[in-house]
Amino acid sequence: MIWDRRREIGPLEPNLPPRDLFAELLEHAPVMALLLDAENRVVGANESARDFFEIEPARLPASLVEVTLESRLFDVVRLDQPQAEAQLVHHRATVLTQLVAGRREGEKLLFLTNITELRRLATVRQEFVANLVHELKTPITSLRLTAESLLGDPLPKDRRRFAERLVREADLMSKIIDNLRQLGDIETGAMAVDVSEFDLAELVHDSVARLGTDRTVNSSVAANLVISTDRPKLAQALSNLLDNAAKFSPPGTAIDVNTEVKGEEVVLSVRDRGPGISPEHWSRVFERFYKVDRARPREAGGFGLGLAITKHLVQVLGGRIWTETARDGGQVFYIALPHQVLTDG
Repeated sequence: MIWDRRREIGPLEPNLPPRDLFAELLEHAPVMALLLDAENRVVGANESARDFFEIEPARLPASLVEVTLESRLFDVVRLDQPQAEAQLVHHRATVLTQLVAGRREGEKLLFLTNITELRRLATVRQEFVANLVHELKTPITSLRLTAESLLGDPLPKDRRRFAERLVREADLMSKIIDNLRQLGDIETGAMAVDVSEFDLAELVHDSVARLGTDRTVNSSVAANLVISTDRPKLAQALSNLLDNAAKFSPPGTAIDVNTEVKGEEVVLSVRDRGPGISPEHWSRVFERFYKVDRARPREAGGFGLGLAITKHLVQVLGGRIWTETARDGGQVFYIALPHQVLTDG
């Protein structure tokens, strides 16, 4: 504790010593606070600090490094830095520190604010802008070069080829913008959910038919599995996974689609027979513009938005999505919807 607290906050009673309101305020403050003595030993910690550093009050006083296991905090205090940003190696966190004088001579109060999530979001924003610029730069460059070629009064046979390239690149840019708009609508809650009852096998069959590929698609779908959810959104999510599997599977290999009821969930899975994805990428493949193989041409690998859209669509439907490596090669993507979607059909 920052200071001994004789009793919890409550109504004043006669003949009781005055409470230390400052100590009580610090005890429940939403930031971590460590009280240091003249020798920079930790003599007290508020609730937030005790929880974060797993401090046992009975072990105090103790050295700052012993209590926090973070040498960077010792440097902040030793150098008497009023404010600093510190990377906590042991706790894998980033904190803002503020060092102020205590109420007694030689004492110091070290306040720490955990900004790990803020820094992560800042990195995500930076990566998003960089990736968006990268994805738009290629079609814009192509549009400019094609337009310059048309200005050169090419032969009629080349004129049509250049015009077709203009349309193709404009369509690519339009697709990026449409995907980003859809992501924005989902994240802001502007996308409504239109629930209807339908046979899951029919949805899988329709999605496979729309895939437009000559590769074999093996489907194993339970008969008469009627569910109640937003059909267009689930169809788009499944179509995105099928399209992704087709892009990353070698020619001539099959795609597997399965549905089953597992415990409290209805699970759909799409498996390709591509090279697979290393585990360190499994959680990040659902981020906007994230690509495991950035050297892969965008015509073959897409923009890196399909899986991000799929993830958000599934979340709108109350489900979850994840990916794993298949036992005998390839990658499997799973969509799990809560059992409430099941009907008596």
